[in-house]
Amino acid sequence: MAVERIGFEFEVYNSINDLLKEDAELLQKAKQTALNAYAPYSNFFVGAAAILNNNEIITGTNQENASYPVGTCAERVLLGVAATIFPNIPLKTMAISYSNKNGNSNHPISPCGMCRQYLLEYEQRVNQPIRLILGGQDGKIIIIKSVSELLPLNFSANDF
Repeated sequence: MAVERIGFEFEVYNSINDLLKEDAELLQKAKQTALNAYAPYSNFFVGAAAILNNNEIITGTNQENASYPVGTCAERVLLGVAATIFPNIPLKTMAISYSNKNGNSNHPISPCGMCRQYLLEYEQRVNQPIRLILGGQDGKIIIIKSVSELLPLNFSANDF
């Protein structure tokens, strides 16, 4: 038997003021976008903003539905927009933020498992890492260099 370990490094910033200007602007866009989410059931409003290789910025919000759980996460909404309007143009960076009306919004959140898989496949399809900026409405911020870091033992087209 062998024992192996999987881990990854990420950057931690104390506030949005510590980020590079472009990163701070993208996270601010995600924060503002979160406020437009449709989340009447959970009161957990998520926004995503991404800058593409062509320097276009697109956004997405979570969209809930009374027929729970058929809602769609902000990350997947954004990637659907990207694939439709800008097919085959890679995303450089995606910022994800949220506003929790039932509690605090002061720490980073990470994409759910379904979104991790979706983001990873998009990353692989366009053959470029997607850098993630994760933060709440305030508080610490995490930057991850590639979505693949979040799903190291992934299932992909290579497994067929």
